[in-house]
Amino acid sequence: MNSAAREVVMPFDPLPQRSGPSQRPLDAYSQIVVAVARTLTPHVASISLRHGGGSAVAFTDDGFLLTNAHVIGRESRGKAVSADGTEQQFDVVGADRLSDLAVIRTRGAGPPAAVLGDADALVVGELVVAVGSPLGLSGSVTAGVVSALGRSLPARDGRATRVIEDVIQTDAALNPGNSGGALANAAGEVVGINTAVAGIGLGMAVPINSTTQRIISTLLGEGRVRRAYLGIIGSPTPVPSPLAERIGRSKALRLVEVLSGGPADTAGLKRGDLLLTVAREPVSSAQDIQRQLFGEAIGLALPVTVLRGDAMVDVIAVPTELTT
Repeated sequence: MNSAAREVVMPFDPLPQRSGPSQRPLDAYSQIVVAVARTLTPHVASISLRHGGGSAVAFTDDGFLLTNAHVIGRESRGKAVSADGTEQQFDVVGADRLSDLAVIRTRGAGPPAAVLGDADALVVGELVVAVGSPLGLSGSVTAGVVSALGRSLPARDGRATRVIEDVIQTDAALNPGNSGGALANAAGEVVGINTAVAGIGLGMAVPINSTTQRIISTLLGEGRVRRAYLGIIGSPTPVPSPLAERIGRSKALRLVEVLSGGPADTAGLKRGDLLLTVAREPVSSAQDIQRQLFGEAIGLALPVTVLRGDAMVDVIAVPTELTT
């Protein structure tokens, strides 16, 4: 063997080699995909509602499943069919349209829980496997790679808008009905919930990370996700060189709009301000602010620092609750 050849390390025991005159052993790539499919398929259900359907992934052993909010829509119940054909009625526990996540619970025993991974550990080019029910065909499996990380998807709930951050882009084939299904790594851990198809070879998945885990926990406990509101719209902008060296950052958020009568307006923020920090945390993008504005921030006095002209300005902003 060539000494430069690299050993393929499998994340689990290889599948038994097939035998027979017309059969051949699976290559390493296929073994991983088949093993992930076998591991994950029992944890994914096909769900149907009056006005559509999709997929869902079990994340507890007592009937709780994760899916997309856009799959659930405004409905409160539906039917889930497990990979073994078991049918269960389910109720919607909660939905958050600004992250496109929803939690449902079957009325009887649901599928066994999948293992949730950490999308923050993914790298571009890494193998991923999608399991779902495209076009109602349950247990469908496709494979591909992580094409890009850190993508953004706009989300809307009534008048409220938000950016879903750190979205995973994959070339694994996704089709209608895959929404709410699992995107897994080579270890069979669910690292994303498939949410959108932007084109051929352009699938998107909401990541499973600390932010989405927080959203899931809130949906379980409260049935909805409350968010704080400042009333600003901004755009990432380079920080002037002397200041960038001083604060150790190259980007901040230029305020392109401060909504009249909102908390930011009341605090004295102005269009054109360069937003540097909120609650003493650095701000380089809208996502940085979103991480600060969960329900706990409602009514809190948040210190905000901006660059206005050549002067550093500190104000106190008190967020209100975001209404839809």
